Amino acid sequence: MLDAAIACYVQRGIAATSLRDISRQAGVTPALLHYYFGDAAGLRDAVVAERVLPVFGEVRATLLGMQDAPLRGSLEAFVGCICDLVARHPWLPPLWIREVVSEGGGLRELLTTRLMPELASLVAARFAAEQAAGRLNSGLEPRLLLVSLVGLTLLPAAGMPIWRQLFAAEELGVDAIRTHALALLERGLELPA
Repeated sequence: MLDAAIACYVQRGIAATSLRDISRQAGVTPALLHYYFGDAAGLRDAVVAERVLPVFGEVRATLLGMQDAPLRGSLEAFVGCICDLVARHPWLPPLWIREVVSEGGGLRELLTTRLMPELASLVAARFAAEQAAGRLNSGLEPRLLLVSLVGLTLLPAAGMPIWRQLFAAEELGVDAIRTHALALLERGLELPA
């Protein structure tokens, strides 16, 4: 039932999804959903607790682990973590776009008030310290580097069906995103002077 709820949230959005929609997707009666979750808010809370928070727990652990590792290894770990999560949870990128990035998304407040404020500041401080030590491009904005890492991983994953169709290339999957993001981080565009 939780997986059916996520599928509906991805398709319709949290606010537009009814218990009836979820019951149809799950192949159960609305009464069964009411029995287990009470109402739509109870089901949403269960989805957050059972599906969303564990995923962000892995991201959190990776970000905390980045604090003591060499910068290259930290960036590789973050890209690897996001790509592994996307491979295991294909609902993550479209849910991220619909419910976190989009204005009015049902998970934005959760991310900005509970899951990431402290971590985002911690990671930005780490990047600023790397800059001060001369180990990171001084032209980068440390606070936006985490945003760039998310943009190199979750955004291409969210648009994967588009890229595959646009380029007629089924091989543009999670492994291609991982390889591309790491190459871009390590060597950049190598533009001529």
